Amino acid sequence: MSESLAARVGRIVSGGLNALVDAVEGQAPEAVMEQAIREIDSVIADARLELGGVSANLHLATRRHAEESNKLESLREKAEIAIESGRDDLATAAIEESLSIEDQVPVLAERMSDLRMQSEKIEGYIRALQSKKREMRSELKAFRTSRAAAASPGVDGAAAGVVNQAERENAAEQATSAFDRVLERQTGLSGVGATDGKRAAALDELDNLAHENRVQARLAALKAQRQG
Repeated sequence: MSESLAARVGRIVSGGLNALVDAVEGQAPEAVMEQAIREIDSVIADARLELGGVSANLHLATRRHAEESNKLESLREKAEIAIESGRDDLATAAIEESLSIEDQVPVLAERMSDLRMQSEKIEGYIRALQSKKREMRSELKAFRTSRAAAASPGVDGAAAGVVNQAERENAAEQATSAFDRVLERQTGLSGVGATDGKRAAALDELDNLAHENRVQARLAALKAQRQG
C-alpha cells in the first residue's frame, strides 16, 4: 500500500471543516464544506482502487500457493511409486523438484499474509473516511440549520430567500478555488469535480448500509455479553 494514501487519509481524518473554512475566510463556507465532502469521496475512490489491486494480487498468490501445494503432494506420491518400482532415478528427480517447491511455498504464504494485512488496513482506512464523511455531513447540516435560524424574520421573504444566481455561482466558484489551494497545501490533494451522481448515491447507500450493519452487530454483541 502506498504511503501517500496513508498520509492523505491521516490528514483528512485528523483535520476538520472548521480549519478549512477559516482558511478560506470571506468565501462561501457552505461551498467549502461541500467541496471537502467531495474530496473525501475522491480519496475513498482511490482507496477502493488500491484495495482492488491488493485483492487481485492476493487472489493470484492464493491460487499459486494452492497449485504448488497440490504439485508437491503429487510429487511425493510419484516418488513413493518410483521407489516401489525400483526406479531411484525417478524418485530422485521427484524429490529434487519437491525440495524446490518447498523452498517457494513459505514465501508464497508470507506474501499472502502481507496482502491480507494490506487489505485489512485499506478497508480500515475506507471505514475511517466514511465516518469522517458522515461527521462532515452532520456539521454541514448543523451549519445550514444555524444559518436558517439566524435569518431575520422581519425581512421580506422573497428578498431573503432569493439570491442572484450569478453571484451564487461566482461565490461557489471562488470558494472551490480557494478550497483547492488550501486542501492541496494541507493534505497533498488536488480538487476534483463532482462525481457521477447515480454512482455516488449508490456508494453512499452501500456505505450507510455497512455502517448500520456494524452498529447492529455491536449492539447484538453487547446484549449477548450482558445476558452471559
